[in-house]
Amino acid sequence: MGAQDRLSAVFAALADPTRREILSRLRKGPATVGELAEPFEMSRPAVSQHLRVLENAGLIERTATAQWRTCTLRTEPLDDVADWIDHHRGLWNERFDLLDERLRDLKGRPGNG
Repeated sequence: MGAQDRLSAVFAALADPTRREILSRLRKGPATVGELAEPFEMSRPAVSQHLRVLENAGLIERTATAQWRTCTLRTEPLDDVADWIDHHRGLWNERFDLLDERLRDLKGRPGNG
């Protein structure tokens, strides 16, 4: 999977509020599927589908020990998203600065004040 595809998968995974809540819970440490499903009013298969999306995006890792399936947060994809945002924020800020400069020039012209 290419870098842009990975970013797309991460952004798509983060677009859902349930998945963001699951990631927030995993910031406290690993949790079983049952523990993650507990606060949600949805079926276990629905929670498992959310976990599959998070796993496919590389945001969690699932391990099986005996009958327990444990999920752990992986932050590397979030670091990639933060780097992408920081890079683009710089570009956007440059463009806004140029726009501000242009608007000041226009406002300073006779008949535009």
